[in-house]
Amino acid sequence: MRPTHRRLAATAAGLVLLPAALVGCGIGGGDEEQAATPEQAPAEEAGTRSRERVQAYLDAMTAKDVAAGRSQLCALLQEGFDLSATGPNGDFADHFQVPRATITDVQAGPRGQEVSVSVSVTAGKRTITRPLVFTVTRDGGDWCIAGEAPATAPAGGVPPAAPASGAPASGDPAPPGGGGTQPSS
Repeated sequence: MRPTHRRLAATAAGLVLLPAALVGCGIGGGDEEQAATPEQAPAEEAGTRSRERVQAYLDAMTAKDVAAGRSQLCALLQEGFDLSATGPNGDFADHFQVPRATITDVQAGPRGQEVSVSVSVTAGKRTITRPLVFTVTRDGGDWCIAGEAPATAPAGGVPPAAPASGAPASGDPAPPGGGGTQPSS
């Protein structure tokens, strides 16, 4: 190949690759916000998916739909879910009514997204409100609830409304969280 042809071929190849190189650098097309914050999309997706899973679980708990609640859980928790969820202190126990369940916060935690909720529970004529924290993680290609626990008070804050053991406090009905999605030891 003659030197003139080599230069022409190199110039043609450069012109073909130039638009791809410019887009890769953020020049010439493409959304600048997306290029500037690539970590935001996964974080936003995690928060959104976690919120969706927990809201679906809360809706199932309110409707006493055990199958819908189970479907929000990671596979490892589903096996023992039915017995604990409908047991005397379970999230889906017949003697509990859940008039209100609200997501209050979603944040990243050490084992996944931590979704804080406030759940009002009625048993008989008494209504109590309990804070809970759901841990949501990615299992394969899908998001699922990996755990549920009573919320703990921040240092120097107000103590939790229920003892950590899950036992009812002085005549209060036991709140949900005592047997729905807790991993077995």
